[in-house]
Amino acid sequence: MYDTIGPMPPAGVYGVPRMPFYEYRCRSPKGCPHCHESFTVLQRLDDEPLSKCPRCGAAVRRLISPPSVVGRHSGAPDQSTIEKAGFTQYRRIGRGVYEKSAGKGPDIISDD
Repeated sequence: MYDTIGPMPPAGVYGVPRMPFYEYRCRSPKGCPHCHESFTVLQRLDDEPLSKCPRCGAAVRRLISPPSVVGRHSGAPDQSTIEKAGFTQYRRIGRGVYEKSAGKGPDIISDD
């Protein structure tokens, strides 16, 4: 387990194995500044989740975070790709109001 507060070499460099980062937060308002907001830990996939803050011992829970996807296809598809696939894309322009940005369909969708 590696705490990310200090400097951390990139994964796979200097003998540091490639492992996922897990985010934790204190379960109660009694935590220290380290765990009260949230903190990140590098752990092996088969490591048990932390149950206590490594600094103050307060009970913590692991948060569900979106994955970090890196690569050629990691971004959102462009408008021409969306249209070729037969999809319609809308972007939110206001509360309950969406404007078409790609594809076929109504130009504006509103919940009114």
